[in-house]
Amino acid sequence: MSIENLARENVRQLTPYLSARRLGGSGDVWLNANEFPQEPEYQLTLPTLNRYPECQPKRVIERYAAYAGVKPEQVLASRGADEGIELLIRAFCEPGKDAILFCPPTYGMYAVSAETFGVERRVAQSTADWQLDMGSIERQLDNVKVIYVCSPNNPTGNLVNPEDLRRLLELAQDKALVVIDEAYIEFCPQASTASWLADYPHLVILRTLSKAFALAGLRCGFTLANEDVIQLLLKVIAPYPLSLPVADIAAQALSETGVAKMKANVAEILDNRRWLADALQPLDCVETVFPSESNYLLVKFDPTTQVFKSLWDQGIILRDQNKQPGLAGCLRITVGTRYECERVIAALKALSGITA
Repeated sequence: MSIENLARENVRQLTPYLSARRLGGSGDVWLNANEFPQEPEYQLTLPTLNRYPECQPKRVIERYAAYAGVKPEQVLASRGADEGIELLIRAFCEPGKDAILFCPPTYGMYAVSAETFGVERRVAQSTADWQLDMGSIERQLDNVKVIYVCSPNNPTGNLVNPEDLRRLLELAQDKALVVIDEAYIEFCPQASTASWLADYPHLVILRTLSKAFALAGLRCGFTLANEDVIQLLLKVIAPYPLSLPVADIAAQALSETGVAKMKANVAEILDNRRWLADALQPLDCVETVFPSESNYLLVKFDPTTQVFKSLWDQGIILRDQNKQPGLAGCLRITVGTRYECERVIAALKALSGITA
C-alpha cells in the first residue's frame, strides 16, 4: 500500500494553487505576485520569545479596527487573507452538502480551498466587462453557503459595481455569506464596503497587509464581519495564528506612522501605474491595456509574440493569465519601481522592433 492511498481522495486529485513563488524563475525584476517592490523598515521590539502569543493580539486588533473604521469585535487576524478564505469554508460549509460560489476570472484560492475541504465549487462566469452575472448567481444559490467576490478583482483590476454588490447581498440574505475580498482596497479606498457591515449581518470582508502595506512576507491578514461571524471563526482558527514577531511588526505597520508610510507607498505605485499604462499603449505587441484600480495592470498582447518567455529569459517575471477564463493572450504586470517599469518597456520595445 502506498502512502498516497492513505490520503483523502479529493486531496489526491487536487491541483494546488500555483503561487508566484512555486512557479519560481531566476529573475531580478519580480512583477508576478503584486508585492510592493521595496523593503519596509521595521525593527522587532520584542523582549522575549519564550511565551506563546495571544490568539488575537489586542494591539493589532485595536489598531486595525481603528484603521478600517469598525469595532474591534468585528476583526479577526489570521495568517494572510488566505487563511480567512479557508476559515469561512471550515466554519460554514458541510462537505458533500454545501457549496461555495465564485466568479472567474478571479483569485484561485477560493476554488482550491473549497476543493481541499471537499466542498462543492460553483462558478458564475463574469460578464464580458468582468461584472457579476446576477442571473447566473441567482440560479445557482441553492445550498450555497459562501459567495466570494474580489473587488478590485484579481487579475482583472476592476471594481465590481457597488449596486450589484448590494443586490447580491439582498439575494443572499438568510442564505449565504457574501465575502468581498478587498486585498487591494488601499489603492481605491473610496470603494471600501466596511461601512456596510451595519446593514448586512452576512457581509464578510477580507483584508491584508501584503499589498499596500508592503508586508507580503509577514503573512498577516484580517477578516471583518459582524461579531456573530467572528465568534464562529474563532472556534476553528488555530490557537496561535500570529507569531509574536508578526504581531510586533503588524502593530507597527498599523500605527499612525505606519499608515502614513502605506499611503506614501500607494501614491508611488499609482504614479508608476499611470506611467506604465501610458508607455504600454503605443507598443505594437500590445492589444489592450485594461483599466486598473489596483497595483497591477492586465495587458492583452498580440498572440503571435512570445512576451512572457522573452521577458522571463531577460529576468523579468510576469504572471501568465492565459488559462483564466476569457483571458487568452493576457499577462498581469505588477507595478514595480520606476526602474522596473522602464525595464519592462525597454524589453517590449525590443520585442516589437522599436529602438528604445
